[in-house]
Amino acid sequence: MKNFATLLANDMASLDLSLEISQNILTTNNVWMMLSTALVFIMHLGFAGVEAGFGQAKNTVNILFKNTVTPIIGIISYAAIGFYLMYPGFDVPGWLSFDSAGWNMFWFAPGKADITAGYADGGYTYWTDFLFQAMFAATAATIVSGAIAERVKLGAYLMFTLLFVGVVYPIIGSWKWGGGALDEMGFYDFAGSTLVHSVGGWGALAGVILVGPRIGKYVNGKTIEKPGASVPLAVIGVFLLWLGWFGFNGGSVLSADPGLVSFVLVTTSLAACAGGLGGFLAAYFAFKRLDLGMVLNGILAGLVSITAGADVINPGAAVLVGFIGGILVVLSAILLDRLKLDDVVGAVSVHLTCGVWGTLAVGIFSTNSEHSVLTQLIGVAICGATAFSAAFVIFYLLKKTVGIRVSEEHERTGLDSHEHGIRGYTIVFDE
Repeated sequence: MKNFATLLANDMASLDLSLEISQNILTTNNVWMMLSTALVFIMHLGFAGVEAGFGQAKNTVNILFKNTVTPIIGIISYAAIGFYLMYPGFDVPGWLSFDSAGWNMFWFAPGKADITAGYADGGYTYWTDFLFQAMFAATAATIVSGAIAERVKLGAYLMFTLLFVGVVYPIIGSWKWGGGALDEMGFYDFAGSTLVHSVGGWGALAGVILVGPRIGKYVNGKTIEKPGASVPLAVIGVFLLWLGWFGFNGGSVLSADPGLVSFVLVTTSLAACAGGLGGFLAAYFAFKRLDLGMVLNGILAGLVSITAGADVINPGAAVLVGFIGGILVVLSAILLDRLKLDDVVGAVSVHLTCGVWGTLAVGIFSTNSEHSVLTQLIGVAICGATAFSAAFVIFYLLKKTVGIRVSEEHERTGLDSHEHGIRGYTIVFDE
């Protein structure tokens, strides 16, 4: 009897210790995921800095207004419908579903949300899951903002954001991250080279085509440079984005696993450095100058390129992936100008071109033999066709109804004074 009691006591102690360890792991994982969420959130400030820095001074307030309202609309629309489209709990992997039970629980029975170690394998709670994913959703819309800056109507842009983030992005995301058809096919995208960046890039390309170039950008077959308002601000923006990427990729581990998180942060940083170097060298050979803008976009190109495979591409290959991304972003920017597609910040080149490259790179460099270039290519094609078509239709309908471009007068004199009544840079002299 004594032995039985001792064994029972030992078992109970072991159970208590196991529960304590489980709770501690949940807490640690969840804290890292919340920190990653904050890092992804700060990327919106980075996007605002890059766009305002590369944009003209007369449109600074308009640019900052868009970048302020974008995460507001993005998070609310994702909470309203996007989250339940993206994670619908497919009974059988497919293309479209909606989690009505999750929607009801979120809005009307929040106390029933799973915040235990039983949710997401103890990685994080339900609420952290939503917020982390909502930050990704808003990022996709911000990509579009920079490409069509300085001539798009604010109201039309906000309506596009509402539909794109609330419906288009989550449906495409569900095909992989929600357990849909692409996931069943074996398509791989760790943190969103395709599902976030190229989806946003395809939206940006549709917008650039339908909105048209800025007045005076292309004259007599020549590309006219339009000086940005603040090079220092653009540099600050890029470094904020680089900082945020530690959460973007590191958080996509979906736990605080020390080995995998640190590995992902190493490949992410190496690719960013290599991308900056690739952009520097490619721009020097192309333009015969030390082009800071292309170095900055090269850094972002490296980050986008490694995002799909940061956990399955070794450091040596990550350098190559980032370096090629840095070269591609320069070549893409040159091609867009030749096609007279005016992209203010190079969003299409950074996020679309390098998003596609990074996703295909998984099939080339992944340490997982199950990843193939063909499967990656099919996934890229399906996501790209859907994102571009949907964005084109939305912009086209807006163009035919409310209009998507400001008047010529407003564009020439600047959107700040006409739409906002203030300027971004004002020097007041005391009389």
